[in-house]
Amino acid sequence: MRFALLVFALQIAGAAVVLLTVRTMTENRLTASATDQAARLRATLLEGWASGGVARIVWLAENRLDRSDRPQSVVLVMQRDGRVLAGNVAAWPPNVVIGPPATIEIFRVAREKPEAMRVIGTILPDGTRLLTGHVIEGELAFVGAMEAAMVAAMIVALLLGGLAGWVAARLIAARLGRTAQTVAAVTAGDLDRRVALDGGADAFEALGRSVNAMLDRIATLVGELKLATDGLAHDLRSPLTRLRATLERALAAADSEEGRVAVLRAMEEGDRLLGMLDTALRITRAEAGIGREAFRPVNLWALVADLADLFEPLAEDRGLTIHVADGDAITVPANREMIGQAVANLIDNALKYGAGVIRVTVAEADGGAAITVADDGHGIPPDRRDDALRRFGRLDAARTESGAGLGLSLVAAVAHLHGGTLTLSDNAPGLAARMTVTR
Repeated sequence: MRFALLVFALQIAGAAVVLLTVRTMTENRLTASATDQAARLRATLLEGWASGGVARIVWLAENRLDRSDRPQSVVLVMQRDGRVLAGNVAAWPPNVVIGPPATIEIFRVAREKPEAMRVIGTILPDGTRLLTGHVIEGELAFVGAMEAAMVAAMIVALLLGGLAGWVAARLIAARLGRTAQTVAAVTAGDLDRRVALDGGADAFEALGRSVNAMLDRIATLVGELKLATDGLAHDLRSPLTRLRATLERALAAADSEEGRVAVLRAMEEGDRLLGMLDTALRITRAEAGIGREAFRPVNLWALVADLADLFEPLAEDRGLTIHVADGDAITVPANREMIGQAVANLIDNALKYGAGVIRVTVAEADGGAAITVADDGHGIPPDRRDDALRRFGRLDAARTESGAGLGLSLVAAVAHLHGGTLTLSDNAPGLAARMTVTR
């Protein structure tokens, strides 16, 4: 519609310029022609005055007015005392000065209505005043009729131009809409979707082919990424598993308490490394859109309630309480395992860094649902919340707890995979982490 309005505005501007230009050119040409007529009549009368004085001017003026081929002539010969000697104007017009031409509207003798005319005022050496001119009333009426016709034509042209702009905008929107729908479908996880092509050679077809080529490349890269991450996970898990088995044997064979403690610490670090690897791979796969193929209807409230029950013993050990707000069953298409991991990360963070009561709510949101985990702890300053969402982003206050700074990054990646977002806000006191998912 903005494109149609732009076309319509340009039509209006173009029509206004054309109309104003034609009107100005016509009026200037008409005025120049009438001025020329008045000047030639003035020159003829002045020649008569030079050869025969006032009497000659009077005779020439009356003769001019008697000619049927000069019906538009205007003449007035007036003595210094105001007595009219000859002419078809009863008195000197008050708005006419001696010298420059002027356009006025006055009555001619025996005329029932005033007429527009172009006149020139002249004063002779003996004080006699001479007015010569040419009536342009008919020409102005013709110009007015022509302007009215042009305005009507412009209105029709504008209506047609507006209709053409609207049709063009609809066609463009329809052609681009297919591309936009394809991009939206791919964003939602349908990597096999492509722009339908008509086989033409216009810019829209070129855009569609380029988008399809880009999507083909993205699909190839995502497939390669999936293979690479699966291979990496397998290749790294195997030596880490063997390392743990070796450490278990070393623990069994350790002779001293100090040796057993060292082996246990090594096993803990190995488990921590394996967990970091698994989380990093989960984040990468989620950001690449891998996992949408496992979307199934999930009751979020039931999922959250189960996770709260699972974390309740740990919360009691830390002197905290987990409270799940009552609500109706909200079902959305989701990857149950990934959503569960994300909510578990939020609750775990609240247990580590929060205080008081940990409140978990599930509510309807625009086009989906929102899961909020809020605590009464110290929270995160607004200028540090972006750091908390980055991979391996750990705040100074969190250095005393175990972890690699990947928990919130995984939640953000899972939310993005489900068409939502993760936002951190002030719970006054504490932190409120809100993850949204779309239906």
